[in-house]
Formats: sequence, structure tokens, C-alpha cells
Amino acid sequence: MVTTGIGPPYSGYLAAIGDADSVQAANRAFYDAFERRDLDAMSDLWEHSERVLCTHPGWATLRGWPAVASSFFALFQGQGQLQFLLTGEHVEVAGEMAWVSVEENLLGDHGGATVAALNLFTREGGGGWRVLAHHGSSVVAPPALVE
Repeated sequence: MVTTGIGPPYSGYLAAIGDADSVQAANRAFYDAFERRDLDAMSDLWEHSERVLCTHPGWATLRGWPAVASSFFALFQGQGQLQFLLTGEHVEVAGEMAWVSVEENLLGDHGGATVAALNLFTREGGGGWRVLAHHGSSVVAPPALVE
């Protein structure tokens, strides 16, 4: 694209903003489905393939859609209700892949916790985004400041 030297090539810039917004919406839909314990909504968000991965805090990595789906089924059967307050949400888009890093501040029946999460998305043929991987790691203490 030819520019006049004034600002970025706007069509690419606006497309990137649109992609980031749609990835952010897909990411928020993930947490909404989790809070509502809606297995159908969660299933609609994920790619259904053997390449998907999910690591819940304290769990071994699960590989393939059947194992990941089973994990959400088990989690949604639990008695405690969870609410996610997302902070530090950062979206990156690179072509057909996107990722969101976020702190999941969990409020539940038994107190709260913070989980550092990374959610990886892939763009499907129709332009929508599907979860390809979720990794959550419990935050035990804030990191020491490095000078």
C-alpha cells in the first residue's frame, strides 16, 4: 500500500484493530461460558481437533478435544461457583493466530486466587476465532522487581 507519509497504512491498521477486538470478544466469551458452566457454549468456542491443548492450574496438560471437553465437563460438575475478574488483558494477532495473556482473578465460594493465563486462538475459514490452547498457572506470589 502506498502512503502519503502521514500515519500508518490505515487499512492494515484498522484490520488489526478489528481482529484484536474479535479475539478479545472470543476470549471474554470463554470466561463467560466458564462462569455460566455452559458446556455447549464452551464447546462452540474450541477447535475440535487433536491439536488442542489445555492446562488447568495444577493439572497435567490435556491433549485433544475429547480430553479437553471432559475436563470442562468435570469442572462444571463441581459445587463451587467461580467469577472471573480479568486484568492485564493483552491481545496479539499474527495472521491466522492470536493469543491473549491475562490475569484471572478468581472469586469463589472458598475465597479467591489469581491465575496467569495464556489463551491461543486460530482463525477458522469463516473468519471466526476458535480456542486452540488454554494454559493457566496459579500465581503464588508477586514477582520480585528486577533492576
